[in-house]
Amino acid sequence: MATSAFAPAKVNLTLHVTGQRADGYHLLDSLVAFADIGDQLAFEPGADLSISVGGEHAAGVPTDSRNLVWKAAEGTGWTGHVTLNKALPHGGGIGGGSSDAAAMLRQAAAQGIDIPPHLPAALGADIPVCMVAEAARMRGIGEMVDRIALPSLPALLVNPGVEVPTGSVFNAMSSRDNPGLPDQVPSFAGVEDCAAWLSDQRNDLEQPAISQSPQIGRVLEELADTRDVLLVRMSGSGSTCFALYPSMKAAHFAAYEIGAAQPDWWCCATSLS
Repeated sequence: MATSAFAPAKVNLTLHVTGQRADGYHLLDSLVAFADIGDQLAFEPGADLSISVGGEHAAGVPTDSRNLVWKAAEGTGWTGHVTLNKALPHGGGIGGGSSDAAAMLRQAAAQGIDIPPHLPAALGADIPVCMVAEAARMRGIGEMVDRIALPSLPALLVNPGVEVPTGSVFNAMSSRDNPGLPDQVPSFAGVEDCAAWLSDQRNDLEQPAISQSPQIGRVLEELADTRDVLLVRMSGSGSTCFALYPSMKAAHFAAYEIGAAQPDWWCCATSLS
């Protein structure tokens, strides 16, 4: 019997790079929220592993062992057919592939398959937090995840249609030993309170990503010019950027504004939590 799963977009509200290990892995301290938009997956158990991909952003998504869903399935021993509907732009810094792989791991676990403890982090830094799929603080190389209470955050996600290789962004960093988040993330009374606190935090990959793809800077400028905007920042290693607003009405209005001015950009109003 086929079952389905939702793989929400992951948004790095902050991303502090705090060091680099001898093996090359970077140490992170990031506050992560998840959107109410994402990819859809369907799972049909069978004798062999296969993947088909459809949807708005299917182009360029591999259907073989290069796909993180395939790697997640192989890591658990799950076999069958996975149908993946890509609503999220891939390579955009909002964890599309990682969230898909996490959905695969959750599916395997629901079928009684034991997930090797090391597997999520071994597949990618974002996968442990995507396994939680709720607001959380991720640290280390992604393996330390603690749930965080956040208010519902009206947001607009914008991707200009360019992919920025994560490796090149990290290579462009001038400093890898930066301060982390405060020891305690406070409780927030609402979106304005949260946005004000977030404005004192950072995404340490934002400027390196802009140096690799100046169009990201243009997206940030367009978002900063929208009405009632509270915070503008890039997510992950790019190229998707986000803005927070006091209401979903304001987020949808901004989506209309930017969508009309930049019809080739992907714009989506959503709620983060």
